[in-house]
Amino acid sequence: MKKIFIITGEPSGDKLASTVISKIKKNRSDIEYLSVGGFHLNKLGIKSIYELKEVTYIGFTSVILNLFKIRNKINETVKSIIEFNPDILFSVDSPDFTLRIAEKVKKINPNIKTIHYVAPQVWVWREGRVKKFKNFLDHILLLFNFEKKYFDKENIKNTFVGHPLLENKENVKIDLSNLIDNNKKIISLFAGSRTSETKILLPILFDFILLMNRKFNKFNFVFHSTDQNKNLINNEIKKRNFNNVEVISDEKIKSQILSNSIFAVSKSGTVSLEICNAKIPSIIIYKMNFLNFLIVKFLVKIKFANIINIINQKEIIPELIQNECNAKEIFRSVVYFLKNPDLMKKQINDISKTLNEIKSKTSSSSEASAVILSYLGS
Repeated sequence: MKKIFIITGEPSGDKLASTVISKIKKNRSDIEYLSVGGFHLNKLGIKSIYELKEVTYIGFTSVILNLFKIRNKINETVKSIIEFNPDILFSVDSPDFTLRIAEKVKKINPNIKTIHYVAPQVWVWREGRVKKFKNFLDHILLLFNFEKKYFDKENIKNTFVGHPLLENKENVKIDLSNLIDNNKKIISLFAGSRTSETKILLPILFDFILLMNRKFNKFNFVFHSTDQNKNLINNEIKKRNFNNVEVISDEKIKSQILSNSIFAVSKSGTVSLEICNAKIPSIIIYKMNFLNFLIVKFLVKIKFANIINIINQKEIIPELIQNECNAKEIFRSVVYFLKNPDLMKKQINDISKTLNEIKSKTSSSSEASAVILSYLGS
């Protein structure tokens, strides 16, 4: 019986990991799994050694304040991996957590193959990290083709697999009439998968909804949430007595709601690619505490937060970051787009051209699973 241990550090990584593992499970039934994972891996029947929320922190200050807890979790995870003795350690995203574990595991047991999915964004900051990775990573799976040069330079085995969120999904039709007023158009809202960032963005987005409701009576607002954050958002909706705001966490319903939306307001992150792939016009928002913002501004060497804007080196999707991330600015931007359909169409056309350049030829999860299986052997 072969063994794979999967490490993720937040809900988005758990989701990415599940797309790959589900493909492996279809090809091989002789593999035992254990993980640090969440809802999506659990749905595949893979046990997590503890709850994912125990290691999900946002921003430098939050990490610093929880350094002792994080260090203990890293050591606890390393101990579990060594005891499990997997053939492959499959780490996904969250490099400051997952790669610290991979490094420690490799030192203790060099026979465990280490494969990392979602390259650390060395093109954004700390490019020097790449030299260190070659000491403990056997293979790295890249979401974007332009990342190859950074790892080729250090002779680290790498494969461009593309982004799984850009894969075509099955269209499962679900009746949404009991959830959404069919007479109103949908605006999808994404406040983040981490509870800490959701708590920051929720008040801003609720104020935005109030401004929209004062001017229009033709929109439904739907929050796309994780299971973990659904109750938090629902409780806040009830406090404000909104009658045109819903929250959903079911993945199939989320996908259908998004494809039926007229517009999306999204926290900066991987979810923005899902929105782009669904051909829904959008804006990006993000806010963090002031100290975190100053640290990021000092360290980061790129101008934009969104990958589409980074690749094009110009703002295709408007970004409202920090001070600009407020209800009035979001309201102005959304209304401006809604009143200018040609602008929305241009954004979608520009995005489509970019997505065609960064999609893998087949399927990201299939290509990633093929690399993992090649290390497992027969």
